[in-house]
Amino acid sequence: MSNTYKQPEVTPEMVKSHGLNDEEYARIRQILGREPTYTELGVFSVMWSEHCSYKNSIALLKTLPREGENLLAKAGEENAGAVDIGDGLAVVFKIESHNHPSAVEPYQGAATGVGGILRDIFTMGARPIASLNSLRFGSPENPRVRYLVDGVVRGIGDYGNSFGVPTVAGEVYFDEAYTGNPLINAMAVGIVKAGEMASAVAKGKGNPIMMVGSKTGRDGIHGATFASEELSEASEERRPSVQIGDPFTEKLLLEATLEIIKEDLIVGIQDMGAAGLTCSSSEMSAKGKSGVLLDIEKVPVRETGMIPYEILLSESQERMLVCVRKGNEARVTEIFDKWGLDSTIIGEVTDDGLMTARLNGQVVSQIPSDVLVLGGGAPVYRRETRRPAYMDELQKINVDNYSLDKNWNDVLVTMLAAPNICHKGWVFDQYDSMVRTNTAVGPGSDAAVLRVRKSRKALALTTDCNGRYCYTDPRQGARSAVAEAARNIVCSGGKPLAVTNCLNFGNPYKPEIYYGFAEAVAGMGEACRVFETPVTGGNVSFYNEDPERAVFPSPVIGMLGLIDDIDHITCQWFKQERDAVVLIGRNTEELGASEYLHTVYKQTKGPVPVLDLEFEKELQSSLWHLIRSGLVSSAHDCSEGGLAVALAECCISNPESMLGADISLSDDIRPDCLLFGETQSRVIISCAADKAREVLDYLDSRGVPCAQIGLVGGGRLHINGLVDAPLDRLRSAYFDSMHHFMESGTVATAIQ
Repeated sequence: MSNTYKQPEVTPEMVKSHGLNDEEYARIRQILGREPTYTELGVFSVMWSEHCSYKNSIALLKTLPREGENLLAKAGEENAGAVDIGDGLAVVFKIESHNHPSAVEPYQGAATGVGGILRDIFTMGARPIASLNSLRFGSPENPRVRYLVDGVVRGIGDYGNSFGVPTVAGEVYFDEAYTGNPLINAMAVGIVKAGEMASAVAKGKGNPIMMVGSKTGRDGIHGATFASEELSEASEERRPSVQIGDPFTEKLLLEATLEIIKEDLIVGIQDMGAAGLTCSSSEMSAKGKSGVLLDIEKVPVRETGMIPYEILLSESQERMLVCVRKGNEARVTEIFDKWGLDSTIIGEVTDDGLMTARLNGQVVSQIPSDVLVLGGGAPVYRRETRRPAYMDELQKINVDNYSLDKNWNDVLVTMLAAPNICHKGWVFDQYDSMVRTNTAVGPGSDAAVLRVRKSRKALALTTDCNGRYCYTDPRQGARSAVAEAARNIVCSGGKPLAVTNCLNFGNPYKPEIYYGFAEAVAGMGEACRVFETPVTGGNVSFYNEDPERAVFPSPVIGMLGLIDDIDHITCQWFKQERDAVVLIGRNTEELGASEYLHTVYKQTKGPVPVLDLEFEKELQSSLWHLIRSGLVSSAHDCSEGGLAVALAECCISNPESMLGADISLSDDIRPDCLLFGETQSRVIISCAADKAREVLDYLDSRGVPCAQIGLVGGGRLHINGLVDAPLDRLRSAYFDSMHHFMESGTVATAIQ
């Protein structure tokens, strides 16, 4: 390269194309005291994008509960949250979105989403032990949707399987609201010794800055900006904004990274994710209240003719930025050489507070680090809110308009075959859920369970959100998402500890969208306070819209729970003939926002089922006590599809054997509400028949409604005089449906 580099002149059109408004550009000029260079415009563009700065969300996110006695790293402090689980161990976990990349390039978009979240875990010194995901698509009858599902699932599976981390849990939802803009949320979990966590910081004047891992290319440039705008037909032209992943390189990077952390060779380290070198260098130096000087020509590149703008903004995968303790450079290089990876000194820490980039000695960008970052000088906005006009009308429902003249056996079969309820083996059978051999309960129960090596402890993990609830009532929907996640953890034998979230919404500049976001954040906060599950961090993904619609508000909850003894691990399926079946909670005549209305009547309407958070907490605490007392054989929460679907799943979801049940319910309510209403705070448990009285008496003493509703046994599910179906028919509908609609595009139904 020449010793002089002439940058393009910044024009108003260029400012607009970089996603900066007039107010923000004026502020940039004020900060710099001059016009920005072309490279600086790119730096501000990515760092002040929604994806990096959270400028439209951080004010509300700060209202969430972020304190807890077990927290070692709180929201915003590090790349991921960290929770103390005792015995000198911490669990590091986080969830993030890769929605826009997956919409235009599903395989690489999903794969690099997995890679990015794994790097967030091991840059803190934690070895990844599990991956989870939450996936949302349009109707599977749409060929484009099936193409997206296929690409996303293969991308997740290939990356996770090649990297060697088990993918153990998640959820897959289908609704027309996600047709053009699928939601691909990836969660990762790792374990580290509590005193050996690394920090994303650069400090100590003169300490060298090293780039390690893969070389830098042009892939992913402006990926952060791309993730901060609505999808349109032109989005296909942004395909170069989707990064390309290499899981085998990432596996090597993992081992090298953990080695330099263990040897205490570094001050700090950060993944180069969104906004690449720009983000990692500015955030690390801002956190260290220092500056950083980067020599662009020293960055290892894999393409010729790359300019500073491209090098700083590239989002090439499998790269880290490391602040090395001076004198340890040779040892760091030796370790990375051993693993066949690049490691290059590209700059040093300064004490001037500036992120400075030079090319052959010529300064091409110089900006105060603090003004670029979240929590520093990046813009913070509270947008206008307006309750959507559709909500009041949407929440009205007259159950008398729905016929009771139905064959309830056929309805149950149709519900079990519905895309949102059917077994998702077509998806998770493509994932290796058993690699590393710690998985005690894999996909298919209420939560995944992983054993903690060299202890009797285990971790319970889940992701949950009902987007339909959040569309109808975002505050109640978010509360329900937290409650269901906690219920799933408890049903698996765990105690809920903490939450990470991925908040997926449309354009925040639209008042109706921002209303949903504000309400969802408020509802999440209310529930997390009751369940004592602080929010450790996560991700906000706005602009999830296509030209026809915004996605349902989808505040996905990733929850971590601790099982203090592996003897308490509990699954959802019935275990033994003649066990008693007990319903904890009560049935009510609620049908609103249900999967039943969506599947049978193609409607999304009605009030979200009522949720009493304090009652839910008492129910969960009581169930947790019963499981720890050894009285519970199985536990399964009632959620999508209601009581009949939950009972069927208890009968047929055991991968080894099926057990039927004879159920007798005394509730005097409509059959559709009884069987398929989604009343909250209900759990089906089974226990030894001679222990049923003890279980019921304990629940009565805690003021938790309960009743023995039947016995386990036989080859049929019988519910009052309404349902009497052979398990083979139910199992076929449940297990074969997704294979059928992914191959044929036709959703099976037994309703004539």
